[in-house]
Amino acid sequence: MKVLVQRALNASVSVAGEVVGAIGHGQMVLVGIERGDTEADADKLADKLLKYRMFSDAEGKMNLNVQQVDGGVLLVSQFTLAAETKKGLRPGFSTAAEPAEGKRLFDYFVEQVRAKHNKVATGQFGADMQVAFTNDGPVTFMLES
Repeated sequence: MKVLVQRALNASVSVAGEVVGAIGHGQMVLVGIERGDTEADADKLADKLLKYRMFSDAEGKMNLNVQQVDGGVLLVSQFTLAAETKKGLRPGFSTAAEPAEGKRLFDYFVEQVRAKHNKVATGQFGADMQVAFTNDGPVTFMLES
C-alpha cells in the first residue's frame, strides 16, 4: 500500500463537473492499493499519515502533523501508484489490487482515518476524477506499508 501525501493550501476532487470532496489547508493524499495489501497495512498507514510531521512550527521546521494544525485530509484512490514502471515505456498494472479488493481496502482506509480525524473528504473510487490543489512548499512524501 502506498500513499503519496502532499501538503496543500487547498484541494478538491470533481466527478462529471461536480465537486465530491474538498478541503482547505491540509493533506492531499493519493492512495494506491497493491495485491497482497491487508487491513494491517491500512491501519499502519492511516496512523502514520495522521502523525506524519510535515507542517511547519513557529520556527519554520516540519514538526507538526495534520491533527496539530487542524488541517483537512483529502483521500483519493489512485491505482496508477501501483504501476510497474521499471521496464519499457508503458506502465503495467499486474501489481495493483483487483478493483473489488482495492475498493474494499480503500473504504477501510478511509474509515480508519475518519475514526481518528474529523476533517476527511474523499474522491469517488473508480471514477474519472479531476483533482485540483495548491501544493504548499512544495512538500510531497511517499509513504509505504
